[in-house]
Amino acid sequence: MHHSKDFRNRRSFIREISIAGTALAAAPAILSQARDRKYKTALVGSGWWGNNILGEAMACGECKIVALCDVDTRYLDTTYERVVKESGDQPKRYRDFRELFAKEEIDIAIVATPDHWHPLITIEAVQSGAHVYVEKPIGHTIEEGRAMVNAARAADRVVQVGTHRRISPHNVSGHEFIKSGKVGKIGMVRSFVNYGGGPEEPVANVEAPKELDWDMWCGPAPYRHYCEALPGTKGRAIHPKGFRNYLDYANGTLGDWGVHWLDQIVWIMGEKYPRKVFSTGGREIAGPAIYNDKEQTTDAPDHQVATYEFENFTATWEHRRFAANNAEKGENVGCYFYGTEGTFHMGWRNGWTFYPTNSKQAVVHQDPQLNDPDSQNIKELWLNLLHCIKMGDKPVCDIEEIHYSTNLSLLGMLSLKLGRSVEWDGEKERIVGDASANKLLRRDYRGEWKYPKI
Repeated sequence: MHHSKDFRNRRSFIREISIAGTALAAAPAILSQARDRKYKTALVGSGWWGNNILGEAMACGECKIVALCDVDTRYLDTTYERVVKESGDQPKRYRDFRELFAKEEIDIAIVATPDHWHPLITIEAVQSGAHVYVEKPIGHTIEEGRAMVNAARAADRVVQVGTHRRISPHNVSGHEFIKSGKVGKIGMVRSFVNYGGGPEEPVANVEAPKELDWDMWCGPAPYRHYCEALPGTKGRAIHPKGFRNYLDYANGTLGDWGVHWLDQIVWIMGEKYPRKVFSTGGREIAGPAIYNDKEQTTDAPDHQVATYEFENFTATWEHRRFAANNAEKGENVGCYFYGTEGTFHMGWRNGWTFYPTNSKQAVVHQDPQLNDPDSQNIKELWLNLLHCIKMGDKPVCDIEEIHYSTNLSLLGMLSLKLGRSVEWDGEKERIVGDASANKLLRRDYRGEWKYPKI
């Protein structure tokens, strides 16, 4: 028995050595396979911006585009042709994101739909096992954002948000400049986007094109008549690019541009949430909002001011869609950080500039390093996503970080709708002592769609 046991052990030992040797011999091939492996990538929302992100996914050389999804086959088909031409990939085309995630094993999902769709698609994606690049703002209501954060953490997936200014070279160096103390103690930050525009004309309600599943486009949001703006008119149609100013589907300029610049404030100043928020605004130039069976206009404010009381500073947001800002230093967009040593303008196409309080000191400026075709830094943010998937790191624009930034925009819109200020408990994510205000932290979904659970 003793000899027999030794023989079995010896045979087992020889087999293990053989397996190990085979594995060692195969190691270079395995490593090569790992290097050559491409992330199976899907795009949900194939409009202009989705294609900008998709372009970086194809350009990085580490992604295989396996699926595209859009409710409008016109955009779906042109995007498919682009992918075939530029990468040689032949992705499958879907009209419904649920079918996509049920049939395809996706490594990375790009969510570039209108705002009201971001939460459900992102949650479906991470629960299917995919990492996600989702556009900002992350959602339409605050509780959707919390549900997205919780879903990402439960699934242990990397979720990067498209607030690419956290990785733009001049924003990073500007962040370092302010953090170094050269601006002094900062007591106030003003953020703004002031572009031109004028009165609106209503656009006609018409039947949606046969290529577009309009009911699915509206999805969980309220159903609204489809409309089209004729060339030469001063109206804004919902689809494809006007949805940001229809409050059923987005949160106006504050929800669109505001997220970028309010995110710069929380990133640089290091406070996650405000204590009090108040906002006011209107449509003095655009004119009254119109919606009937015949025609409609947008309903977002053409100008808005929001004030955020943080623990150690005050921040303001302002936007105009009229009277383009040609009268001040800097750009039409950005943040002014007001400190004891001077004023720092964090901008976009003009980089950043520091104006010292001491007039004898020189103005300091840094140019931006932006990429074509959109003058942004999506490329760097996409590469950061890939790095974090490989290394298990937290992305630059992690879903939870941008949840707090998105909340600033959403709280501003909430205050505007209420017509009063709100006191915010950032830890509990509730409005203090205001039951009617807390009802606006979520909304009922339409039809079959279920609001995500927190």
